[in-house]
Amino acid sequence: MKKRVVVAMSGGVDSSVAAALLVTQGYDVIGITMCFNIADPPRKKPACCGLQGIEDARRVAHTLGIRHYVLNFKAALQDNVIDDFCNEYFRGRTPNPCIRCNQYLKFGALLRKAISLDAAFLATGHYARIEKNQAGPSKGYTYLLKKAKDLRKDQSYFLYRLSQRQLSKLLFPLGGYTKEEVRSLARDYGLAVAGKLASQEICFLPEDDYRVFLRNRAGDKIKPGPIVDTAGNMLGIHKGIALYTIGQRQGLGVAAGYPLYITALQPDTNTVVVGRKEEAFQKACVLKDVHCIGKPLKNKIVVRVRIRYNHKEDLACVTIENKKARAIFKKPQFAITPGQSAVFYDRDTIIGGGIIQEATTS
Repeated sequence: MKKRVVVAMSGGVDSSVAAALLVTQGYDVIGITMCFNIADPPRKKPACCGLQGIEDARRVAHTLGIRHYVLNFKAALQDNVIDDFCNEYFRGRTPNPCIRCNQYLKFGALLRKAISLDAAFLATGHYARIEKNQAGPSKGYTYLLKKAKDLRKDQSYFLYRLSQRQLSKLLFPLGGYTKEEVRSLARDYGLAVAGKLASQEICFLPEDDYRVFLRNRAGDKIKPGPIVDTAGNMLGIHKGIALYTIGQRQGLGVAAGYPLYITALQPDTNTVVVGRKEEAFQKACVLKDVHCIGKPLKNKIVVRVRIRYNHKEDLACVTIENKKARAIFKKPQFAITPGQSAVFYDRDTIIGGGIIQEATTS
């Protein structure tokens, strides 16, 4: 009997090719599209999980000859992702909603749904790899999460909160392909989405404008306040700390005769602190909600740490105690941002990470 695989199909080229590859490999494939934004207005960029995404996924499923279902995850998105997204910004932090979506929706609620459909695996179009290793006689297997072949598209950063149980139930068919190879495969399979543009980064934000999104949900939580330099001198008035992030240079509306960057957000006093670029560098950070993909990490480890998705990882000494950690970098890092995730790498293997609570000088 064929093993059953549920594929999370957004209607984009990546998840479509993932489904096609699994059909070719002989699996019993079921496509499921997670619907979040069915009533959203038209967008300049394609959005996954909206009406166009549903229609594109349905067409691909028809081409491949597989079953396709649409499930409404709007309430789960609101409860697990959007509420946290807004509350973090209102606290002067910069969250990463894609990590929470993976944690609670794709590899939480959707994985449970896949298992309820007697699927052996859930597959997605993520660019990452899973390596299965024999742990030892009578000890079963351990699973490693690794970077994708295409480092330009690698999405392992967003997956660092996966557990061994989840990894044992997941397939990432695109991990060994480049984006160009995936588009070529889409053309070979005759998929109508072969030339489709990539979807916008955050699916629930109209035209990627998080500030408009926050203002519409803020009530009285966004208020003007002082912009000061690192010496405490008043330079101007900001529009609300939720609308700014650490390291930001544009849109400050103040001048000092040299480029200014946001170095800190102080929600207790509703203050934005700015300074020279070198003042936006910090040597260390404190992490909360630390997660380990495999066995618990030692109290002190030396690893490479990435403090945001588009940031190059750098060497750091990480001290871990319970679910908290402190990372001290070999070199100061620019714009260490509370709310973002710091992810630990051992070469091309992701071993865990945590959420940045605060940046420190040491």
